[in-house]
Amino acid sequence: MMRWILLGVVLGLLLLYPTLLSVVAAILSKPALVAFGLGLAARPHLPRVRGWKP
Repeated sequence: MMRWILLGVVLGLLLLYPTLLSVVAAILSKPALVAFGLGLAARPHLPRVRGWKP
């Protein structure tokens, strides 16, 4: 439920301030930044990899 409220707030801000929309579009047009952001978002949910034991 909270996720939908936050999504609504973000979309509302983007509609109220078109300059924010252009900034978001500029960021999303760079694949390296998108991949870095997705990696940061997914990191806490990934299992920790332990070292190899020979």
